[in-house]
Amino acid sequence: MKERRKLIVVPREAPVSTPHLEAMARMSAWGVVILPASPGFYNSPESIGDLVDFVVARILDQMGVEHSLGRRWTGDEVSRD
Repeated sequence: MKERRKLIVVPREAPVSTPHLEAMARMSAWGVVILPASPGFYNSPESIGDLVDFVVARILDQMGVEHSLGRRWTGDEVSRD
């Protein structure tokens, strides 16, 4: 933060206590990106690796790093239900 570089915090524990929420709110006010490690299930993951790849892809997206860990959701997909 001191050097104005992008900082991404990926909290993974839940539930989150009030002190944790307050700390994350302060960090967010300082420009820190808070990106919970919450995988998406809307893309029908088939393995634990798919769930991990989803979270890692979101982190890489925030860092501006190109990757091929999966396709991005566009909202145009049709539900399989």
